[in-house]
Amino acid sequence: MKKFLLFIGGLVALIILLANIGPMVLLALSVWLLYVCFKKFVKTDSTLAKVGWALVGLLVLSITFSNLYAVMGVAAAYVLYLVYKNWNKEESPVVHVVEDDDPFTNFERQWAELNK
Repeated sequence: MKKFLLFIGGLVALIILLANIGPMVLLALSVWLLYVCFKKFVKTDSTLAKVGWALVGLLVLSITFSNLYAVMGVAAAYVLYLVYKNWNKEESPVVHVVEDDDPFTNFERQWAELNK
């Protein structure tokens, strides 16, 4: 049942990711343009040029923030990563600790705890 739910979750995340490829490309482009604007802003010495690069940077920043669908695509890619990571994960075996009054069993358990 766990594999089936992972498969369904991965399939839904893949559909969301494929539907949002375009906005994700636009988000990557706008983040790159924002980086270029910041580098040009830091490099220039002229006040007018700094104001111009700041205005261009704010315009690109507004494009970046308005791209909510790309954030959904990035979240879907992360969900796909989690599904891939948990697909072949072994379930831990259930270990039952039996408490008894046998002195030899208690000694072995305490000796193992001391040697950790």
